[in-house]
Amino acid sequence: MKFEQLDQKLAEAKLGGGEKRIEAQHSKGKLTARERIEYLLDEGSFEEMGALVTHRSNNFGLDKQKFLGDGVVTGYGKINRRLVYVFSQDFTVLGGSLAEAHAEKICKIMDLAMENGAPVIGLNDSGGARIQEGVVSLGGYADIFYRNVQASGVIPQLSAIMGPCAGGAVYSPALTDFIFMVEGSSYMFVTGPNVVKTVTHEEVTAEELGGASTHSTKSGVTHFSSDNEVACMRKLREVLSYVPQNCEEPAPSLDYTPGDETRMHLDEIVPESANQPYDIKDVINGVIDEDSFCEVHESYGENIVVGFARLAGKSIGVVANQPAYLAGVLDITASNKAARFVRFCDAFNIPLLVFEDVPGFLPGTDQEWNGIISNGAKLLYAFSEATVPRITVITRKAYGGAYDVMNSKHIGADMNYAWPSAEIAVMGSKGAAEIIFRKEIASAEDPTAKLAEKDAEYAEMFAHPYRAAERGYVDEVIKPHDTRRKLIRAFDMLQNKVKHLPKKKHGNIPL
Repeated sequence: MKFEQLDQKLAEAKLGGGEKRIEAQHSKGKLTARERIEYLLDEGSFEEMGALVTHRSNNFGLDKQKFLGDGVVTGYGKINRRLVYVFSQDFTVLGGSLAEAHAEKICKIMDLAMENGAPVIGLNDSGGARIQEGVVSLGGYADIFYRNVQASGVIPQLSAIMGPCAGGAVYSPALTDFIFMVEGSSYMFVTGPNVVKTVTHEEVTAEELGGASTHSTKSGVTHFSSDNEVACMRKLREVLSYVPQNCEEPAPSLDYTPGDETRMHLDEIVPESANQPYDIKDVINGVIDEDSFCEVHESYGENIVVGFARLAGKSIGVVANQPAYLAGVLDITASNKAARFVRFCDAFNIPLLVFEDVPGFLPGTDQEWNGIISNGAKLLYAFSEATVPRITVITRKAYGGAYDVMNSKHIGADMNYAWPSAEIAVMGSKGAAEIIFRKEIASAEDPTAKLAEKDAEYAEMFAHPYRAAERGYVDEVIKPHDTRRKLIRAFDMLQNKVKHLPKKKHGNIPL
């Protein structure tokens, strides 16, 4: 082929469905498939693969609608000078619909990512399966799903929803590690508003049913929600900066010069009253490197906080009860949210730091009937299974079974610290006194005064960390301002940790 013909072919491929369609996409505030890649990757690093591929079907007039690339741009490039593989669906070509050739291009990229140990990123913008190709389209989806599962825990998989993602198309992103969405322009659902109206007679818009706000606050399907597509690309780059290339590499680290690691303001965060709330993010940000916290699932399950951070330049995962929301109790949503994050960190060698202030599990029929037992067990399983360095800091309450679940010494935590304000007991002193001293209180001349007396007695005995420290359940009681220094040294001590699990095919997490 002459060079002129090659240039013409490549130019046609880059035009996608035609200039008019690209202009229409811009008018809706959306970037084109190639522009998204440009914003995502390091400048000039993208190498395209399969630009001249076309579909092979002649059904229903498809022979007159052939476009180079078949509706998806695939290739590899770099983010912060690290290799990544990427596919970007092009809605201007047959609605970005997936069929045989389209799926083969994506599968090829995923295979290369697995073979070379690098993250794969999907920029999804598709109307779904190409119905003109029938079962071939469904087979294409299944080929991708299978690769998602094989790659799970081997390489990081990230999905950005840049437009529609409906029906079977939603399951590939759901099988990946993190999902990103854009407010007002992206949506995900298994069945659309029209089907919902027909079957259940509910009136709902696409945005209400499966928009970014819905999935970041109600369903928890999406982990990150951005105001626009450029911000979404930036968030993708940020998340990858905390994550290794594959499961065999250590977590990333930045250069760090040690200095004065005391943080005196930490002494003032926890209130004197055990019933007064405070924001655990103040503790997190006071301990980690400045401006390094990247929160995951920020608007979902707010009674627990999870996210990536850096400590002395090293990437860590943070899990923390949030006393400012529902007193930091564990419920179904919080348990699932934290368990999934813990398992991701463990899969990719990211050490875990836990801040604990938990009064227990949320009571009520709603929680019990919807499976708080099996869902709470997921978090217990995730921590118990994790082999990465694990450290817990108990800032205040550590009550009941929730104390065990939140990375206690008993389920394999490497180091457990407690602040002097920590209360480690089966339950709060008032509730415990009411049970233990029920007869004495009932027979007293002044039951209220007797309850207060017994409350103080129980608190004196258990509402502190020293009984646990005597038993070795807490390694050290530390002053809050010394927390950062202690954690830096402890994680440094644990950096070569090796733990061998019993031989088995895989465990049976209570799904």
